[in-house]
Amino acid sequence: MDRIGDDMMFEEILSRLPAKVVCQFKCVCKQWCYELSTPKFVLIHTRRLSNLLQKKLLSLNEHTIVVDDIVSGNLEVDTRKIVTFPYDVQPSRLIIIGSFNGLILLCIRRTDANELVLWNPTIRRFKLISDDYFSRYFGRHDDTGGMYVDEHNDLKVLHINCFAGAVTARVYSRHNDSWRKLSFLKGCMFGSNFYSWSPGIYSGKTIYFTVSNYWIPPGECNIVAFDVISESFSILRFPERIQVNPCQVHFLTTSDKLHGIVVRYSDELTAELQCSHSSTIGSAAKDEYNSRQ
Repeated sequence: MDRIGDDMMFEEILSRLPAKVVCQFKCVCKQWCYELSTPKFVLIHTRRLSNLLQKKLLSLNEHTIVVDDIVSGNLEVDTRKIVTFPYDVQPSRLIIIGSFNGLILLCIRRTDANELVLWNPTIRRFKLISDDYFSRYFGRHDDTGGMYVDEHNDLKVLHINCFAGAVTARVYSRHNDSWRKLSFLKGCMFGSNFYSWSPGIYSGKTIYFTVSNYWIPPGECNIVAFDVISESFSILRFPERIQVNPCQVHFLTTSDKLHGIVVRYSDELTAELQCSHSSTIGSAAKDEYNSRQ
């Protein structure tokens, strides 16, 4: 064991194991718990799992939560499994806000209050992170967010709410188990009910959102970027080759690169996949926003 070394043990051996087994190995000792929880190990483990031919598809149906296997791009319905949610609530009342390294951020919509839950369906663990703020606000089209791990190995949850024309941004710390309000961009109108926010996509220490307006002016589309290091927001411009009026743009990450799916409206519905390095997009940050003001 001494000749193997810690790097070989964690990065080359334990990183190839299923998530349930990794979670069990955290109980070996404090060092193993720390090493298996670092962002470096999580990233290596996630990349190894993403390279597997078998993927998982989680679906919220009317009364059940279903997990299907996707093998080489094909849905294997024979392997379908029913997953039990930790709370006694119908799946139809659940809203998926975002996901990050196997964690899913969900909102439970209730008649008296809303609840925000971090859930790992693989190892069946969950954490209720909502406070009394969510008893007043939450809407399917008015709330969004994302997750990330900071430089101190603390899991953070970003939540954005649009209400009465104002945008409220808060961040949750898993280490402190508390919420903290953030400063949002001054002068923008993204809190209006004319705008619709996409879920956040994490790429290159930044969480990206598309903010679209389908009313006045029709087809307006914006990129809002949240820097996880400085915890600040900026507005970025679309690449010049993308004609954004009218279209829809949705972000995704492929091979650690940020991509945008552009859906255009015409006599025939067309879609294009645009690849942009996050550093290239980030260079357009606040100058573009200031010029619009």
